[in-house]
Amino acid sequence: MTTSATGAGAGAGVGAGTDSALGSREGDNAIVCSDLVRIYASDGVEVQALQGLNLRVDHGEMVAIVGASGSGKSTLLGILSGLDRQTAGAASVAGRNLLALSRRQRVDYRRHTVGFVWQQTGRNLLPYLTAAENVAMARSVAGATRSTRSRAAGVERLSVDALLELLEVGHCRDRQPARLSGGEQQRVAIAVALANEPAVLLADEPTGELDERTSADVLEAMRGVNAELGVTTLIVTHDPTVSEHVRRTVQIRDGRTSTEVLRRTEQHESGAERTIAEEFAVIDRVGRLQLPQEYLTSLQLRDRVRLALEPDHVGVWPGLAASEQAESEQAKSPEQAEPPEQAESPEQAESGEQAESGAGEQRHE
Repeated sequence: MTTSATGAGAGAGVGAGTDSALGSREGDNAIVCSDLVRIYASDGVEVQALQGLNLRVDHGEMVAIVGASGSGKSTLLGILSGLDRQTAGAASVAGRNLLALSRRQRVDYRRHTVGFVWQQTGRNLLPYLTAAENVAMARSVAGATRSTRSRAAGVERLSVDALLELLEVGHCRDRQPARLSGGEQQRVAIAVALANEPAVLLADEPTGELDERTSADVLEAMRGVNAELGVTTLIVTHDPTVSEHVRRTVQIRDGRTSTEVLRRTEQHESGAERTIAEEFAVIDRVGRLQLPQEYLTSLQLRDRVRLALEPDHVGVWPGLAASEQAESEQAKSPEQAEPPEQAESPEQAESGEQAESGAGEQRHE
């Protein structure tokens, strides 16, 4: 399998902040974030973790959110899980406006609408219960009724054992977490998160404590769950290899969505399959976008740039450098211009004529 990619200049990011109204396309999306802002205040100092973030995730889609530490990705997940509230902007998950939820409604939201997988296995599983008992406990807490999603789809609720088999950990049903490997613990944790039949599955660094091979197994298990159950899945991570297991990767930088990578599979004439990865810059509803850092560095783009509207694209060029600007200003400055030639005085003219006459006499001799 081969992979090819195109640059971020190929186009604008799709579905990321093109509508200002939260509900304008909400029916098509499981997750909608519009101009999301989150500000933390500590000891009189304010930190803006999210700075007008826009995001849309379709029903049944599996998306990875990537970014460096401090980019705002974990803050976003905290808001979507109902554990935190945004300072400004709007967020909706499965048609529920998170800002409008009361405390009791938030509890119901976490029990029935979303499932959550933490990075630390100790937060996902009760150590004194077996794998099967952990899943059964989560289902008991959520309540015995089938979810709205499964009733609408006419899907029978999966049994505890069926969930474990779907995650390929059926052989671990009677083991406590201490007797499970790291990968088995995370797959059981995914089964626990799916016990309440959520509309959206949220995962915070699910492979952060796993080696590369085990991480790939866990991510493939999540992809299988997404395909089998149709549950919308959002994975937050700083691991770049996660993007190889999803069709859409959204990068967050400085509290905003900056780029997206969309992947599709094509079949070559020889029958071999290859994955095409295409990178897009995300443009919001007021026209703002973030250029990739390597572009800024390579072309020394800073402070300001020049734009030109062409028939089928927009050109971006570096602005004048500081030295060029100084030279330009000096060239326009009257003080720096060369002084005009002054007329010779009569004494200077006479002296010049005498010098020319003496030189002529010497040549004659």
